[in-house]
This record gives sequence, structure tokens and C-alpha cells, in this order.
Amino acid sequence: MTSMTAAQPRRTGHPGYNLTRPREPQTAEDARRLARVALAAWGLDAEVATAELVLSELVANAVRHAWGPSVRIAVDRPATDRVRLAVVDRAPRRLPELRAAGLDDTSGRGLLLIDECADRWGYDLLGSGITPWGKRVWAELKVTT
Repeated sequence: MTSMTAAQPRRTGHPGYNLTRPREPQTAEDARRLARVALAAWGLDAEVATAELVLSELVANAVRHAWGPSVRIAVDRPATDRVRLAVVDRAPRRLPELRAAGLDDTSGRGLLLIDECADRWGYDLLGSGITPWGKRVWAELKVTT
């Protein structure tokens, strides 16, 4: 089991936590654990299962479609009625695309799950100028306080 001691709470601005982990399938468990810890700290236990699912899918997409040795996972609370889940990777040209998977496809449903569970989702290119160094794929959950 990986320790959460490396999770960093945000020191200024809205509440949030982030964690950098290897870009590998096992990182999804660390992401789920970070979601559980953050939402418990904010008293949002009813939203944990949805947050875990959405963050797992964001990590799975980064593992499958990005490159580079690591990803950055973030769980933020930009407003009292919102939780933002995000994964940062180093593949700015590989943008998420919502599409329907075929009946026999064994993958390709992650963004459909995110689209169904999240209030909204999207991505931000990171870096200055015309050559971004990475992207942040995020999903926001509307929560009841």
C-alpha cells in the first residue's frame, strides 16, 4: 500500500490536494485513495464512490494515451458545491475525445462514464506560447454540502 504522506494540501486559494505518481495502472488506486481522503476531510462522504470512479478513469486514460514517466493527480474544491478531479500528463496533442465504443470493444468507455457522472468535464493545455508541455484533464462533480 502506498503512503499518502506525499499528498500535498494546497497552501493558498481554495482547498485541494495533489500527488505525483508513476504513469502506470497501479496509480489508479493512489488516485482513489486521494479522493477518499480529500472528500472525507471536506465531509463529503456521500460523493466518494463517484469521485473514485471518475478519478480512476482519468488516470486510466492518462496511462493509456499519454507519455512520460509520471502524472499529477489533483482533488480540489473550487466552490462549496463543487469538487474538481484532475490528472495532468505530458501529452498535449493527445486530447480526450468522447466517442461511443462498439459492443465488442473491450475499452473506450471511460469518457462516457465521466460524462455521465460529472456535472461537466474538459481539458486545459498547459504551458505558455504555441508549444504546450502538457494537459490537465478534469471533471467537476456537483456536491451537496
